[in-house]
Amino acid sequence: MQAERFHSNDPFLLESGRSLPGIDIAYHTCGTLNGKADNVAWICHALTANSDAADWWSGIVGKGKAFDPEKYFIVCANIIGSCYGSSGPHSLDPSNGQKYYGSFPLITIRDMVNAHILLRKHLGIKKIAVAAGGSMGAYQALEWSLMEPGVIEKMVLTTTCAKETAWGIAIHTAQRLAIEADPTWKDKTDNAGAKGLKAARAIGMLTYRNYTAFQKTQTDEDQNKTDNFKATSYISYQGDKLVKRFNAQSYWLLTKAMDSHNLSRGRGKMEEVLSSIKTPAIVVGISSDLLCPLPEQRYLATHLGKASFEAIESPYGHDGFLVESEKLNELLIKFL
Repeated sequence: MQAERFHSNDPFLLESGRSLPGIDIAYHTCGTLNGKADNVAWICHALTANSDAADWWSGIVGKGKAFDPEKYFIVCANIIGSCYGSSGPHSLDPSNGQKYYGSFPLITIRDMVNAHILLRKHLGIKKIAVAAGGSMGAYQALEWSLMEPGVIEKMVLTTTCAKETAWGIAIHTAQRLAIEADPTWKDKTDNAGAKGLKAARAIGMLTYRNYTAFQKTQTDEDQNKTDNFKATSYISYQGDKLVKRFNAQSYWLLTKAMDSHNLSRGRGKMEEVLSSIKTPAIVVGISSDLLCPLPEQRYLATHLGKASFEAIESPYGHDGFLVESEKLNELLIKFL
């Protein structure tokens, strides 16, 4: 995919009432927009991913796969608040020329979608053949279908929900408490809160996978161990890996944005809001998902105006939408 960047000098109004003096949006594209401009596949990414969907969702993005660049013009934009090129805590504040760090304003899923809409217009795209995402990415696709009715023609929604659950909010709160326990997290340095971020990621890993997955992959064969366990090493490794590529302030901010997800906010009863969405959709859940269990997917599919439901049997939990590429690819090719 080709990396690109869009900058807008216009003030960007946020749902909170605050505004940014302008925004940057980093994005990747792949494939060719056809003459009718009706072959756009817009992929929305999850919490710590970036705009290179062919990298982190390689199982379904690529030649011969559900999102084939020979068929689709594929777009993926880095969400605002993140740290992969779009405006976020490590961006420069034009008012003082310094990085925002902890002063970057709170954002919501709707703010992210408004940034997508800005980029859509910049690219001259009037219709999106399919919008797709997993987890937080699907939050964006769902919001978009309500904010611009008729623009999206199909949706692929995996491991997601109509409203952030109390369980999800509790997990995010625990992760933010871990970050806040690091006394450096509000420092005006690029590695502020690194230890807190590592702990937050450790909490997250326990929800992205599950008991079965850990037992299968992280159980020690040495029955005489009293320390230095395989599971300990794995969790520590995953935390260190995220610290090298992400930052605590973006993580804190984006989990707050996830908590804001509620399709019914300001719109009425949830069932009525969902039924008003007439965009054909496939809703895919993972059987062992602890973070967003199957009942959330069934609820979506039941109440959306035109949706089908599929469950993938997998031991890989919430991460199953990334791991079970072959099964997901098969379902999506049939749907699309």
